[in-house]
Formats: sequence, C-alpha cells, structure tokens
Amino acid sequence: MSVHESAAPPSALPASPPSTTTTNVVSGALVALFLANLVNFFDRSIPSVVAEPIKAEFSLSDLQLGLVMSAFTLVYAIAGLPLGRLADTGNRPKIIGVGLLMWSGLTAATGAAGSYLLFILARLGVGIGEASFTPAANSMIGDMYPAERRSRALGIFMLGLPLGLMLAFFTVGKITEAFGSWRAPFFVAAVPGVALAVVLYRMRDPERGAAEHTSATGAAPTGAAPVSRPIRRLLSIPTLRWLILAGLTFNFAAYAVNSFVVPLLMRQYELKLTPAAAVTGIIVGLTGLVGLVAGARLADRASTRSPNARLRIGVFSCAAAAPLTALALMQNGGSVVAFTAFFAAGWLLAYAFYISVYPTIHDVVVPPLRATATALFFAAMYLLGGFSGPVVVGAISDWFAERALDSAGTGTLAQYAGEGLNSAMYLVPIMLALTAVFIFLATRTVAADATRMRRTLEGR
Repeated sequence: MSVHESAAPPSALPASPPSTTTTNVVSGALVALFLANLVNFFDRSIPSVVAEPIKAEFSLSDLQLGLVMSAFTLVYAIAGLPLGRLADTGNRPKIIGVGLLMWSGLTAATGAAGSYLLFILARLGVGIGEASFTPAANSMIGDMYPAERRSRALGIFMLGLPLGLMLAFFTVGKITEAFGSWRAPFFVAAVPGVALAVVLYRMRDPERGAAEHTSATGAAPTGAAPVSRPIRRLLSIPTLRWLILAGLTFNFAAYAVNSFVVPLLMRQYELKLTPAAAVTGIIVGLTGLVGLVAGARLADRASTRSPNARLRIGVFSCAAAAPLTALALMQNGGSVVAFTAFFAAGWLLAYAFYISVYPTIHDVVVPPLRATATALFFAAMYLLGGFSGPVVVGAISDWFAERALDSAGTGTLAQYAGEGLNSAMYLVPIMLALTAVFIFLATRTVAADATRMRRTLEGR
C-alpha cells in the first residue's frame, strides 16, 4: 500500500514507504501531522493574542511580557535534543501522541495559573510537550517522501503554522470577549489536542530511509546502524551550520512579530483587542497560506535543476522581506492599512524560509540522523532565536519608552509604550536581512554536502 492510500480507520493511519508516482502528495498520515502542527501553533500563539490583558492583570513590563511569550521556547530548545535522539531510535507516532497529550493538558493549566510565576511554569511544561513533536514529524515526512516531493509535503505540513496562527488571531479575541476572561481560550484549545493525541499515538511508523532507498534503488530499506557522536557529525556539515544560523535569526524575527504585533497595533494604532488580533492574523497567518502553497511547488521544481536552487528562493524572499517590514514600521502609528499591506507582503515572502531551508536539511543529512538534526536546528532557532527575540525586543521597547518619557519630561510611561515598541521592532527587518545572508552562504556548500550524503547511503 502506498502512502497515498489508507484502508485503515483514522485511528490507525498508515505511514507507509512512498510510492514512486508524483501525482498525489497528500496522505492520511500527512494530514494528521498537519493537524497536530496546527494545534501546536494555535496553542503557542494564545499568549500573544491576550498579551495586553495578561500584562494588565499581572502588572508586567514589556520585558516581563516578552518572557511570557518566550518561556516555553527555553525548554523547547533544550528538551528537543534528547527527544530528537529518541525519535531517531524510538516509535515516532507514539512519541508525538504522548507529547501532544502533555502539551494540551498544560495549555489548560496555563489558563488556570493564578500568578505570573505559575503562568511561566505552565508554559515551560508546554514547551517540553511540543519539543517531542517537530523532530519526529519532520523525520517521518523525510521517510515518506523522496527529495523531489519534500518541499510540497513539508509545505503542507507547515501550513499548520499560518493556519494555526490565523485561527488563533481570528478566534482567541472573540473567545476572550465571549467568556469575559483571557483564560478561556487556553481551556478551549486543550480539547482538540487530547482527541488528536489518540489518533497520532496509533499511527504506524514509516521505515527509516524508505524514500531514499525506494527512489534511488527500488529496494526496501535495510535499517540503519546506530551513529556515534551524532551532534559532532552533524556540526561537521557546513550547510547545516549555515542553516542553523539562518534559523536563529529568522526565529528571532518571527517570534518578535508573533509576540508584539497585537500590542503594537493596540498601542500605536489604537485598535481594540479583537480587530488588532484579526489584522495580525492577516499579516502572519493568511500570508502563509499563499507563501507556502505557491512557494512549495516552485521550490520542488527548482530542486530538480540544481542542489542550491531551492535555497536561492529563500535568499531572494528573505532579502525582499526586510525592506517591506521596515516600510511597515515607518508608518509609526499613521495608516493601519499601509502598515498591514507592507508587513503582510514582507511576511508572505518570509514564509519561503520554511520551504527552502527545511527540505535542504533532509538533502544533506542521512536518514538515521534527521530527527536529531531537526532537534539541533530547532535548539538554535528557539533557544537563541525564538527565546531571545521577544525578550530583547521587549527590553529595548522598555528602554525606548523610558527614554521618550525622560525627553518629554511629562506624562506616564504607558503613553510612550507604543513609540518604544515601534522603535524596538526595527530589529525584525535587520534579522530578516541576516537570514538572507546565511542562506546565501549555505548555497555555496549544499551541492557538495548533498553528494556526500548520497554516497554515504550508497556505501561509497
């Protein structure tokens, strides 16, 4: 049975080795992983939508608010490495199912937190649960689809990111208003996660290396011997080192945007919570549907021409996204329409990062190390990028606001919070420009690293 067919019920979705045909990328297993990714990004986005009510209830500074947004990324990054190694040797669907059940329960616990400290601790627990998911899911997709179809498969999987964000930014504000509490969305979000955890736990695990063996030799994979010194071996791959740096700078920008665009719109453009969240949903969510769907097919076609063609798409897109997001910030409380248009255009292009960088990791890393490679990549993305983005932007926002207050000599700090945050957000285009530089450097090494990986698989 191919990966495109399923005679099993949804609770036992197959994840078989890939077919050699290229007519249909979508499978039941891929849909289940996509839904889990959607829940993943919905759950982690809730604090960003209700940031201002949380700040008011716990009397927080922007730095403390940034820590709320970043709390789960700390353990997400650290826990990802051992959980990535576990996914390279253990049953990946079961790892995902248990992790999803854990993070859903702790999402509900976040809503019950009675203090700032308990809120932070609950988010740390969510980070541990979510750390089990992405390395295992990326590794499974790498075994389900050959190289020439991976951008589309990973593009479908990554649609969970913009759809999860869009769903969160379009609904969480309404849920908050309906129940009269910022806590309600956390309880609502836990329910679908628990149900989906049961489905994923019962999914079958694909054979490791199936895609490479099936597409290259027509033979079934024979299994892989344990790899010694996995981290050292991965860091010896030049392309992966450049991609890790690109992931760090990109996630710095992404988490700063996801964390602070709603507060920026509320402060600087005087929007209420629900419309501010809806505008942010357009910027970070709706754009991703276009960027990932259109970009993934383009990236797959590019990968058949040369090993670095897929990465060139990422270089161009991130380089173009930087000035567009800067133009949005230059509105500085002026036209919200212009702000939305410029930022949305920039973020649409920025989504090419996922469909160019993620598949390239599979192109240069042997199957037995792919989950570990993803975990290492994510450790840098989240520990150094995702965690520091909201914290650094929050701290700089406080500094600019205090400076503006001192300069004016009158008023309150809250009056200058919007101006301070707008100034701090200029770090976003700077980080996008650096991302383009690092991806460009990866284009210079990817051909040799991809050849080396194929020769390793062939035993040469």
